[in-house]
Amino acid sequence: MPDALLPSARINLERATVLVLDDNGASLDILSQVVSGFGVKQLFRAESVDAAQSLIRTKTFDLIISDVQMPVTDGIEFIEWLRKQSGETNRYVPVILVTGHTRSSQIRKLRDAGSNYVVAKPITPKVLLERIYWVAREERVFIECDTYVGPDRRFKHEGPPPGTDGRRKDDLPAEVGEAQTPNMSDDEIANLMRPAKVQI
Repeated sequence: MPDALLPSARINLERATVLVLDDNGASLDILSQVVSGFGVKQLFRAESVDAAQSLIRTKTFDLIISDVQMPVTDGIEFIEWLRKQSGETNRYVPVILVTGHTRSSQIRKLRDAGSNYVVAKPITPKVLLERIYWVAREERVFIECDTYVGPDRRFKHEGPPPGTDGRRKDDLPAEVGEAQTPNMSDDEIANLMRPAKVQI
């Protein structure tokens, strides 16, 4: 399990090539500004899955950050395409998904599509940078089988690294109507996504 991101930690993303995907122009601007603020010089933006797929076919990326809720093709279909059909160049690239719908069933779907991590909206630079840090230090092997392509999920989940603060414990879904289960906080998402090895 990785250490918490300490204020004194230095992360150099100057040489990283990052793709940011969001169909909402304002959200794409915010996400791009946050990522640029981390020192990323080679930042590519896409407002649709089609545009992202075109970029993926011609460039090599170190990280992809994508929204989940998009028209026509959503983030789950995008990551499944990336893992299974995009070709070898970007097939194993780490993917962080950003979503406003963080019920446990949704987070499991995102994990099972092959994402490395999920960040709850509204994003904060601290949480996003911490997830990038976790991805950079991740030791999970990549699994390829008929039903799944992505980071190994055969782990016991023990939560976020020690020293990380939680937030939004009572966050509820954005849909109108009765919530079946509450949205998960970033800590709870980390509990589900951040693995610690156990004997199998």
